[in-house]
Amino acid sequence: MKIYYKIFVFLFFSIGIIFSQTVTKTGTTAGQFLKIGIGARALAMGSAFSSVSGDAASLYWNPAGLSRLKKNEIILDHQDWVLDVDLDFVGASFRTPFGTIGAAVSAMYMGEMEVTTTHNPEGTGEKFSIGSMMGQLTFSKLLTDRFSFGFSTKYIQETIYNSKATGLAIDLGTLYHTQIDGLNMGMSISNYGTKMKMEGRDLLLQTEIDPSLESDPTNINANFQTDQFELPLIFRFGLSYKKLLPRGFDLLIAADALHPNDNSESINLGSELAYKDFLFVRSGVANLFQKDRISKESLGFGIKLRIANALYLIDYSYQDMGPLGNPKKVTLTTLF
Repeated sequence: MKIYYKIFVFLFFSIGIIFSQTVTKTGTTAGQFLKIGIGARALAMGSAFSSVSGDAASLYWNPAGLSRLKKNEIILDHQDWVLDVDLDFVGASFRTPFGTIGAAVSAMYMGEMEVTTTHNPEGTGEKFSIGSMMGQLTFSKLLTDRFSFGFSTKYIQETIYNSKATGLAIDLGTLYHTQIDGLNMGMSISNYGTKMKMEGRDLLLQTEIDPSLESDPTNINANFQTDQFELPLIFRFGLSYKKLLPRGFDLLIAADALHPNDNSESINLGSELAYKDFLFVRSGVANLFQKDRISKESLGFGIKLRIANALYLIDYSYQDMGPLGNPKKVTLTTLF
């Protein structure tokens, strides 16, 4: 009863925070690609995934979820994001006697663009590119038959032309299987780390200290001063419940409460209907109660195939993001 009381108190104060915040900090953090969700299954469920275990996509949502994997997994994730931006994620998790270890690489990229200046608004003939990448190592372990924890370390880099910004971050997560059969509770903190600052030869300029002095030296190297920006820190608290239904059907429902440092609080809701652990249909809605909300409903499906001694999961998701379009995602997961 003490555990349920603590959960109630936590939810009470979380909901109070959600409806009390009046000022958002939208657009004030670096590494925005870190907020793009991984795994078509999770996105189809409205990104309500912090308490859902047994999926390699836990590398992104909650590292504690890796502790519940029954097999080694490799996840390949591709998303056609908005405005011709693509995001790829490759991750792997392996069971060991000491716990579950994982690793992942994520990259966001777009096509080359023309270099333009005030004197050459149609282009100088040069091209430049923009990209972001993240490398991650994860460890997760069961402390009891019901409680597990996990953490990740990340290296983050963003580049534009000849300049770049780098940062380090960690993710922390816990997962608790309650005494109520099928009810899970998860919490995670993502992207807690250093600030990022753009540096590089594109910020180099040549100037003189005092143009009014004839003897003043010219062509002195100097640099534009750029600001530091925090990473997009996100706190998630989630509940999920799985119910076995007649005739081989299973129903999973999940909800996440989000507290980011660069937007208002919101709630994600999702569901998954499975048939004989073979065919999956999913739906969800993301960012309820968020100010200036863009993300809306999401849908998706999945199929699990056995080939030789391995299992393959193919998942697809579709999101409605209003004026930004309808991003689609395909994920392939291999279990061996």
